[in-house]
Amino acid sequence: MTSVPNADLTLTSSEGLVWYKSSEAAERGFCSICGGNLFWRPHGEDRTAITAGTLDAPTRITLIEHIFVADKSDYYEINDDLPKKNHWS
Repeated sequence: MTSVPNADLTLTSSEGLVWYKSSEAAERGFCSICGGNLFWRPHGEDRTAITAGTLDAPTRITLIEHIFVADKSDYYEINDDLPKKNHWS
């Protein structure tokens, strides 16, 4: 997932986009046509997280850290020197 300031987020179309308050902390943006999970937006913050798999290539996204590494499955290997965290902070 990647995050962007709301002012920098430009949608080519918002057809089918529906926002759902998923918790007291955030809301999620879904496509009401296909059901795809597109966005996550924390309340009180000026940013929107974008599900990286929904972006067309080239994304120019780079990894900055690994999170939830204590919960990763045995088939997943982390072979780089990026920071590794057991939780999201």
